[in-house]
Amino acid sequence: MDINRMLAELRSQRDQLTEAVSVLERLAAGRGKRRGRPPAWMTGAKRLEGPKGSKNNPKQEPGREM
Repeated sequence: MDINRMLAELRSQRDQLTEAVSVLERLAAGRGKRRGRPPAWMTGAKRLEGPKGSKNNPKQEPGREM
């Protein structure tokens, strides 16, 4: 393997690590009591419904009524 290719790969890995560290720093800085509306990038992560088959809302059998 030639040295120029090794340097290019190491620089690429360094850039990826730098970006990962900056993302983690932003997440760590955002901890604490949150007020107001969440940012747009966080709204996509929320789930509005519970998991399927949840015990909170049991299905009734067709022949039985409560």
